[in-house]
Amino acid sequence: MIEFRDFSVSYPAGSAPALRGIDLVVPRGQFCAVVGAGGAGKTTLAGVVSGAVPHLTGGRIDGEVRVDGKSLTNGRMAELAAQVGLVMQNPFHQISGARFSVREELAFGLENLGVERAEMHRRIDRVMADLRLTGLAERSPYEISGGQQQLLAIGSVLVMRPAVLVLDEPTSQLDAVGSRLVFDALETVRAQGVTIVLCEHRTELLARHAERVLVLEEGRLVADGRPEEVLVDPRLEEWGVAPLRYTVAARRAAESGRWPDGRALPTTLEAAVEGFAATPRPTVRAGEAL
Repeated sequence: MIEFRDFSVSYPAGSAPALRGIDLVVPRGQFCAVVGAGGAGKTTLAGVVSGAVPHLTGGRIDGEVRVDGKSLTNGRMAELAAQVGLVMQNPFHQISGARFSVREELAFGLENLGVERAEMHRRIDRVMADLRLTGLAERSPYEISGGQQQLLAIGSVLVMRPAVLVLDEPTSQLDAVGSRLVFDALETVRAQGVTIVLCEHRTELLARHAERVLVLEEGRLVADGRPEEVLVDPRLEEWGVAPLRYTVAARRAAESGRWPDGRALPTTLEAAVEGFAATPRPTVRAGEAL
């Protein structure tokens, strides 16, 4: 579905390429997460998939990126927008300001495309139900919570029926409750066959929801695999990614012989509890101190 072929990007003001030699294939319908330190290239990668890079940002590119066989680097921006939807960090930046209710905001893009009214209502009703926005239909977009605003931003993209949804740090300004709302919504989106590329720093949520995790370091792809493989890699901190607390606790336990031999390090609370429960208890003889 999404294919990078030896792809690199350099911005005019940059001292080094933002992305370097990326080779990557993301199959249709996959939930693929991207992590890395600040400046690692996550936002640039999201921009490339959405078509914003280089069409809006400029810059020199080498190699090729395709979505469903169509070139992103050579295609027209209007055509790319029909294939790929982008959700940014701050939902406030994606609210039009031209509509007075959540329902009207969801209709804004469809109105601009001239979508038939009955079809417009069908799409909006479906998206509001999927994202739990139905009860907010008549509320102002500026009078709902940050998490709900982010769901509205996602919904405004989904009503356009993109094949690919790209999200750039969508929970960066949300609390734990708002972040869970967003990830629950992404599970609903994934069930509909939409390909998801998510740049995110909340690795605990990625461990539960993503099918695949990519790690970028200084524009290079340095790790690629399932969350339970990538998120326990001892090099995470070197790459600027905070390791999961469950993994850290289990690794320290393993170093002192208090983690089951051969058992994988955990990436979730449940896996950590199971692992520690399976750890053999030390035998204490009478008169010995613990």
